Amino acid sequence: MLWVGTLSVVASCRCYGTPGFLNGICIWHAELPSIGEFIYPWGNGHYTRMSRFNEALSGVMPNLQIYYYSKGEIYERLRRQVSHPERVGHVMMPTPIDGHMGPDVLRSMYNVMLPASGHPPLTYQIASYLREERHIYDSHNFDLVVNDGDMGSNVLARNRNIPSLFITNQFRPRLWGRRFYFYPGLEFVSRQIAKASHILVADSPPPYTLCEYNLNFTSKAAAKVTYVGHFTNPKPPQSDTITTDLQKMVSDSEFGYWMRTGNRSTNDGTGRRYEKIFTDPYMKDKRRLVSHARPDPAIDSVLGRDRRRYSISDAYDKKIDWLQIDVGFLSEAEKETVLDRCSYAVVNGSHTVMGEILGGKGKPVVGIPVYDEHTNNLRWAARHGLGVLANNTRQAISGISRIYDDNASFQESLADFQKNFADEGALSTAQMAVEILEQQR
Repeated sequence: MLWVGTLSVVASCRCYGTPGFLNGICIWHAELPSIGEFIYPWGNGHYTRMSRFNEALSGVMPNLQIYYYSKGEIYERLRRQVSHPERVGHVMMPTPIDGHMGPDVLRSMYNVMLPASGHPPLTYQIASYLREERHIYDSHNFDLVVNDGDMGSNVLARNRNIPSLFITNQFRPRLWGRRFYFYPGLEFVSRQIAKASHILVADSPPPYTLCEYNLNFTSKAAAKVTYVGHFTNPKPPQSDTITTDLQKMVSDSEFGYWMRTGNRSTNDGTGRRYEKIFTDPYMKDKRRLVSHARPDPAIDSVLGRDRRRYSISDAYDKKIDWLQIDVGFLSEAEKETVLDRCSYAVVNGSHTVMGEILGGKGKPVVGIPVYDEHTNNLRWAARHGLGVLANNTRQAISGISRIYDDNASFQESLADFQKNFADEGALSTAQMAVEILEQQR
């Protein structure tokens, strides 16, 4: 009876592992639920979202086996930062070829059938990448798969009846200008996204959806959609403590926050645009802090109004009348101070960054887009009075002037947006993941 009773208990729940025996009784060696995470390596937004998701997940269900997959810089960051680096795998996910400002469209299109810039033909890359992921799926008994930007994993999960969450802020983006040749690719991508069990939009529900122009769901895909909210940073403890010389320098100054983000080509291209804007006569007296998003202390410096360069400590000690501060990488505390004290932020239109600045800090943005995805986010923000879309130097200068001259109007629109801003996307997604795992027991 004891043996039969034990079997009935085992049969009533989801167990992991292989059977064994204890005192003649059949038991199971319990294993932890297993999650596979596939993170697209182009840009930092996918990695940022998944990092915040994992932080939230550890608070909701700490006892999990999580396996991480990506390539390039994102793979290296995962190896350095996760607690089990042996669970980080390298997968050659196909990405565009870098150009001077984001992807090189012509070389990337040429690369579809032919090798280019050291990249084998895209058709070969896709076949190889899918083989790699099939091997991963065959090697691990995933109970749940979470994909941020990796569409091939959706297909594999569906074919194996494994529930999958696809986290995104775009489905079929609107294309601006003469970009009609991208439509076949967008149609292909949207079909692969729609194969996920659940599509989670990292944004507020309508009508406050910042990435609205990047979605355009089909009716079939819309049935799988949940608006989970932005994956913002956890709110830091309230503190007015100013500790670093940089924080002290900006604490009582009026300035703009100019962000360089993205991969190297996008970051460099954005920097060149900024330098061109800084030569305009309007900017000769406008203070700005430029964040280079590169952990290189050699970048840290201050340009005084005397046109001389100083270290940040020297500039603070000597009370230099500063014009521009360049920072390789802001600490979290410094970033909070900068965002709290700046008058506006200049961004490229990245969804994650815009959510933090508009919804988290209530600061207007001047957006200088790189991709159509960025243009869509910025058009939406401009339409709702949250910032300005700038495609050239003249429009950027005009936008900064508008923010200073009509600040009350921008603040009114931002207050309404903040009031309806959903900022717990990471926690909502973690809770959904746990619910799915619980249902499989």
